[in-house]
Amino acid sequence: MQAGMLQGVRILDFTRVLAGPYCTAMLADLGAEVIKVEPPAGDDQRYMGRMVQGESANFVLNNRGKQSLRLDLKHPDGQQLAQRLAQVCDVVVENFKPGVAERLGIGYAQLAALNPKLVYCSISGFGQQGPNAGRPSYDVVAQAMSGIMSVTGEPDGAPTMVGESIGDICAGLYAAWAIMAAMFARERTGSGRYIDVAMLDSLIAIQPTALSQFLFGGKVPARVGNRHPMSSPFGAYEALDGHLVIAAANDKLFHAVALLIGAPELCTDPRFVTDTWRSQHDHELRAHIERWSKTQRVSDAVDALTRAGVPAAPIQDIAQAIEGSHVVADVTHPVLGASQVMRQPVQFSGEPQPGAAPAPMLGQHTDDVLARVLGLSADAIAKLHRDNVV
Repeated sequence: MQAGMLQGVRILDFTRVLAGPYCTAMLADLGAEVIKVEPPAGDDQRYMGRMVQGESANFVLNNRGKQSLRLDLKHPDGQQLAQRLAQVCDVVVENFKPGVAERLGIGYAQLAALNPKLVYCSISGFGQQGPNAGRPSYDVVAQAMSGIMSVTGEPDGAPTMVGESIGDICAGLYAAWAIMAAMFARERTGSGRYIDVAMLDSLIAIQPTALSQFLFGGKVPARVGNRHPMSSPFGAYEALDGHLVIAAANDKLFHAVALLIGAPELCTDPRFVTDTWRSQHDHELRAHIERWSKTQRVSDAVDALTRAGVPAAPIQDIAQAIEGSHVVADVTHPVLGASQVMRQPVQFSGEPQPGAAPAPMLGQHTDDVLARVLGLSADAIAKLHRDNVV
C-alpha cells in the first residue's frame, strides 16, 4: 500500500467502467487501500477502448494502485464475503443501476446494519430516486440531457460532445469530494453517511456560465463556437500557422490588446467600451484582431501578447500538453512492463508528490485479501476457488 494522507483508509470498490473507477483511483493516489471487487469475467472496462497486448489502456489508467478481488456476487457465499469485507472497510463505492446493489446483498441498508460507520457512495446516471432513476446511462446520454452539448459547437453546427467522457469524470470527482467530506464528518460524529451522486446533476453543476445566463437573464444559452459567451476578446483566433487563444476579459487587458495590434482607437470605440458591448460586437472585434494575428506565427503572437501582460496560449495537442509536465508517472505493469499512468495533480504542503502503482490483473490479489483482511485459511480459500466463488 502506498504512503499518503489516506493511508489506513480501506475502500471496498464495486465500481466498473469509468465514473466509479476514476473516483477510487483518486483515493488510491492518496494512499487509500482500494479493494476492487470484480465479477468472474472482470470489469467491462478491461475489454473496452484501446487494447495493448490484450490489456485495456483505459482500464490501466483508471484502476492504478488498486487490488483486484475476483468475486461472484451472484453466489450466496460471494455475497457473504462482500458483507464481511464491508465490516472492516471505511468506504464502499458502487455504480450499479439503482436496485442492483440491494439484489446482490450489498446495498447501503444491508451493509450499514453491519457497519454503522460505513461511508457508502452510489454513482449513477440520474440518481437513486426520481422518474429517470432506472434508466441506463453512459456519458453521452448524460451530456445530451445536461445541456452541455447544446452550448458546445459552432453556432450554425450541430450540438457537439465534449471531447472527453466528462460526465463520468465529473461524477467521479464529485464522488471523491463527497467521500472525503463524509469521512471528515464521521470523525466528529462517529456515524457513516450515504452519498448519492448523479452524472446528470454533476454535469449541470459545472456549467455556472450557462446557468448564470438562464437563471439570472432568462435566456437559454446557445452555441457560440470558440469564444466565451459573455466576454470578448476571449477565445480562439486564427494565426499564420494555426490558432491561439486570447483571454482579455477586462478593460485593462483589452486596451493592451488594442495597443499591441496597432489599433488604439478601439479603446474609445462605442462598440467596445465595455466587456458587455465587446461581447455583443464580437464579430467586428474579431476582424480587427485577426487582421493582426493572421500575419503572425502562433508562437510570435503568444510571445507578444504575454509580454503585454495578456493571457494567451497556443492550442496544444495531448502530446504537447504532457511534455515536460508532472501529470504522468512511470509504473511497471505485469503485462505491459514499463508504462505511464496519470498522477493526481494536486500538491499538498509537507507531502511529497505521491507515486503511482500499476492497475491489477483480474483477481491478482484475491488470495491475499481473503487471507490478510478476512483471516481465511488456505483451505478455506482453496474451497472458494473450487466452488467458483472467487
